[in-house]
Amino acid sequence: MARDMSDKEILKMELEQLQKEVKNTREPVSKTAKEICEWVEAQSAEDPLIKGVPEDKNPFKEKGGCIIT
Repeated sequence: MARDMSDKEILKMELEQLQKEVKNTREPVSKTAKEICEWVEAQSAEDPLIKGVPEDKNPFKEKGGCIIT
């Protein structure tokens, strides 16, 4: 995409992106990290990687056994 754009167009695009970013409010990591940890802990009961998948609902369970002859 950038190959088809002139230097002026690229600079304009970068300036527009920076104008968008400067409008974002910033939060300290000490606050947001705590909120993220609380959210993850609240969602962990539904997480299949933590809770596991019941055998009868596991789509990747092998249908039959392996026989070596």
